[in-house]
Amino acid sequence: MALDRPDMLNSLGFPKPPSETRVVVAMSGGVDSSVVAAMLAEEGYDVVGVTLQLYDHGAALAKKGACCAGRDIHDARRVAEAMGFPHYVLDYENTFREAVIDEFADSYLAGATPVPCIRCNERVKFKDLLETAKDLDADCMATGHYIQRKMGAQGAELHSAADAARDQSYFLFSTTQEQLDYLRFPLGHLASKAETRALAAKYGLSVADKPDSQDICFVPNGNYAAVIEKLRPGAAEPGEIVDMDGTVLGEHRGVIHYTIGQRRGLGIGGLADPLYVVKLDPDTRRVVVGPKDALSTRTVPLREINWLGDAPFTSRGVWEMEVKIRSTRPPRPAVIRPLSETTAEVELFTAEEGVSPGQACVFYAPDGSRIFGGGWIWKG
Repeated sequence: MALDRPDMLNSLGFPKPPSETRVVVAMSGGVDSSVVAAMLAEEGYDVVGVTLQLYDHGAALAKKGACCAGRDIHDARRVAEAMGFPHYVLDYENTFREAVIDEFADSYLAGATPVPCIRCNERVKFKDLLETAKDLDADCMATGHYIQRKMGAQGAELHSAADAARDQSYFLFSTTQEQLDYLRFPLGHLASKAETRALAAKYGLSVADKPDSQDICFVPNGNYAAVIEKLRPGAAEPGEIVDMDGTVLGEHRGVIHYTIGQRRGLGIGGLADPLYVVKLDPDTRRVVVGPKDALSTRTVPLREINWLGDAPFTSRGVWEMEVKIRSTRPPRPAVIRPLSETTAEVELFTAEEGVSPGQACVFYAPDGSRIFGGGWIWKG
């Protein structure tokens, strides 16, 4: 694409030809990031592909449905070779273990339900990898995430993806303004995943029909407990299942096998009404169960808030927003009361069940698609 006037911007927002614009593409080996790299290479950008080795491949090579395994590095390299741009593999195993896996294990043991994919974006991909991109003199870094970056009156804004079914805003709420200025998300405007796969086929990519990753990359088959036991031997010590008054109803085989809101697999029979896990107490090794209405809450304490609004977070006593407290739930109306620049209390208009420490609470504009950041739910 030729730029006739110096004030014209290329598709990544820079006032120069694509050939003079270097972009590092974070390549997981999946179809999304592969299409981003191929698309930008075809547009004539100076593309550099980077894939992160995040954990030991010995255990991961044969595993399906997870990102960042050895096969994925091979797939990313093939795309780079086919499209004619350089590709590097960076060993981030130690960083990933310290920044993501250890916290995942510890917070799970503390009775929380962590979301390690958010921490990976926050502490590895958008931090260390982003710094590497700058070291490579890249003008920006592009990823295959389904989210949109739009320019507003005050600069770059974060917006939900055009395809609500693919939207990844919940996992990217902790993206800072500085990171957002440097990042690009070329797939966020696509109407469906089918469009992405069609582009992959158009570019002749070997990953065009590759299945999407389903599990957390270091948790094969979604078996959290098995991973925790491996990371923290002795973590699965048995204890008591008690009701909300402290009456012992049975025994469990380790707090790590339970999550807030769980109903099945409690091993307590013969009761008139179903019971749900309402609290996990790792210190006493107790799993507390109760009726479904005990799961309902309207008050959600938050910390580590990342705010993406134009005015300071504490400039108002109250923000009326919509919030999402689980990745699988739609945003719901709420009031956010700042307690400091990084802490707040959220009051939901309608009570929600299973609000769990360790999950994120993400802030959305009441109308439109803008995301205003979010925070981490904790016990308060």
